[in-house]
Amino acid sequence: MTTAAFDSMAAVYDDLWTNSTIGQLQRAAFWRHAGPLFRPGETVLDLGCGTGEDAALLRDRGIRTLAIDSSPEMVRVACERGIDARLLRIEDISRIEHGLRFDACISNFGALNCVERLSDRREPLARLIGSGGYLVVCTIGRFCLWETFWYALHGEFRKAARRWSGTSLSSLGLTVYYPRVDEIRKALSPAFELVSTVGIGVCVPPSYIRTLSPGVLHLLDRIDRSIAGWRGVRAVSDHRLLVFRRF
Repeated sequence: MTTAAFDSMAAVYDDLWTNSTIGQLQRAAFWRHAGPLFRPGETVLDLGCGTGEDAALLRDRGIRTLAIDSSPEMVRVACERGIDARLLRIEDISRIEHGLRFDACISNFGALNCVERLSDRREPLARLIGSGGYLVVCTIGRFCLWETFWYALHGEFRKAARRWSGTSLSSLGLTVYYPRVDEIRKALSPAFELVSTVGIGVCVPPSYIRTLSPGVLHLLDRIDRSIAGWRGVRAVSDHRLLVFRRF
C-alpha cells in the first residue's frame, strides 16, 4: 500500500512539495539546523529519500550519500538525478551490508511517520552509524496549530483532530503514526541521545494551505527563525526536527 501510494506521487511530488514556496522554506529551515552537523568527505544514509532532493544537497556539499526508499518510482527519479538510491524499506535497513558504516543518517519530512515501531529500527541504526555520529529526523508532529485551526475554520473537525490520537489514515490510504518526541526518544534509547529539538513549520503552514502569497510566507519564515526553538512553540509546529547522537 505504501509503495503504490508513493509511486503514484513520484511524477508530481516535486511540483506539489519540493518546488513549492512552503516546501522550499521548510526544507531550508531543516538545513539551517542540520547542515552544520555534516562535513565534506563524510558519508550519510538517507532514509525515505523520495525524489532525492536532500541527497542532492548533500552531494553538492561534497558528502557521499546512500539513499533508500520503498517506492520504485521515487528511487527511479532519484537515480535519474545521479543519486545512489536503492529500493529498500526503512523497516528493512538490517539488510544493508554489514560492512557499511555511516557518519550520520537523516530522515526528512515524515518518512518515519510511516514506520510503526521505531524501537525495532534502533539496533540496525546503531550498527550503521559510527560512534559520535548524528541521526537527524524530521517527523510530522502530534499536534499542528495551523492544521487544527485551518480545518476547524472550514468545518472539517475530523481532519482538524486527525493527528491527536497518534494514528490516522491518510487520503492515500496510508496509516500514518504521530509519535510524541518523548516516545521517539525512548524508542531510540539507549543507543542514541537526543541533543536538540526544533519546530519546522511553526508559522509557515503545511503545504496544503495554498492561499497565502509568497511574500506572506517569507514573513512567516522570518518569524519562525526567531521562535522555532522555543519549548512551547515547537510543540505546535507542522514538523519536529530531532537531532540524536550515537553513543
